[in-house]
Amino acid sequence: MTRYTKRNGLSRRTLLKTGVAAAAGTVAAPMVWAQSNIVLRQAGTGVSAFNEIADKALEDLGITLEMTALDSDSVTQRVATQPDSFDIADIEYWICKKVWPTGNLQAMDTSRIANYDKIAGTFRTGKLTPTSEIAQGTAPHTVGFVDGPDGTSFVDNESGWMTLIPTIYNADTLGIRPDLIGRPISNWSELLNTEFKGKASILDISSIGIMDMAMVCESMGEITYADKGNMTREEIDKTLAIFTEAKQNGQFRAFWKSFDESVNLMASGEVVIQSMWSPAITAVRAQGVPCVYQPLEEGYRSWGGGMGLAASLEGAKLDAAYEYINWYLSGWAGGFLMRQGYYSAVPETSKLFMSDDEWGFWYEGKESQSDIVSPQGVVLEGPGAVRDGGSFLDRMGAVACWNSVMDENQYMVRKWNEFIAA
Repeated sequence: MTRYTKRNGLSRRTLLKTGVAAAAGTVAAPMVWAQSNIVLRQAGTGVSAFNEIADKALEDLGITLEMTALDSDSVTQRVATQPDSFDIADIEYWICKKVWPTGNLQAMDTSRIANYDKIAGTFRTGKLTPTSEIAQGTAPHTVGFVDGPDGTSFVDNESGWMTLIPTIYNADTLGIRPDLIGRPISNWSELLNTEFKGKASILDISSIGIMDMAMVCESMGEITYADKGNMTREEIDKTLAIFTEAKQNGQFRAFWKSFDESVNLMASGEVVIQSMWSPAITAVRAQGVPCVYQPLEEGYRSWGGGMGLAASLEGAKLDAAYEYINWYLSGWAGGFLMRQGYYSAVPETSKLFMSDDEWGFWYEGKESQSDIVSPQGVVLEGPGAVRDGGSFLDRMGAVACWNSVMDENQYMVRKWNEFIAA
């Protein structure tokens, strides 16, 4: 297995010269940045704040990354209220709706992105394939572009100026402990099945949790939303009333904010069904504990992440930030994160840093031929395994909604807080 190395006859040096260094107009980029002692402060969520990525960026580029991992609400607050505390915001697209109006991020020039033409259509046009339907909620392309370098409004076309340069995305679902449940799980409604009273959990991040709730309520047949990603006040009230009643009846063991918390709940067996993220599933499995990212009949709740630049970033640090992002899209980081269970926004380059067996398992839904390992090298699956939910097209083609910020967001957050306090 050729993990973490370049395949198809192209060396890392060739890649740097043609894909990254050339884009910034340099040849010996690692030496240049090492001599300039550039440090970039990256604030984001724990889903992609891996020390291995920072170490590899330092090795390849000579750029030092200081990564701060926060939960989604905390990183949103930081970007919105502490503009001098970060250089790069590694955030989800729904967060753009909350932070772009503050003016604390600068529009990014796509002509400086070497692999822009290879970025997945989901982030450019909104369509996975030319015939795809766009799911409800805050789809990344709807907040991905502005009308110029000083643009304040999102536009519905590839304007050449992006709010974030996309990096990863995924189709999220419920995580389950099949060994403790002992029967098939096929619907979102199972989260509120009283069979799991005291052993269920949902995440305490309002903009994401409310979407999981909507998937559950529709699955139960209780509510049919015109747009789950943009609920009316009446829909918000009814959704939270259903979950408040379940909470007061003892359905939930806990409410989590970070994937570490969800890992502990699931690995310990305190929880057997819950909202989960891909790194949490990987982490539980790495402990040798059975854990499944369960495909459900109603489809997936999806999210996309990308990197935005602080408005104050300029000069050499701005150049370094663009070079780091170009490096990020050049393949190694994408391959690393795809072993975590994510999808790279530029799959074409990430494939070059994965073995054929890894690519077949994670992206194509093929049966593994040998051991499948985590980014840290821990064996997750043996030969003959198939990824939960199957191929990229099967999973991302079944997205029902995206994480969202609604027109009634302030009202929703207030009602969410009442739910948590109930």
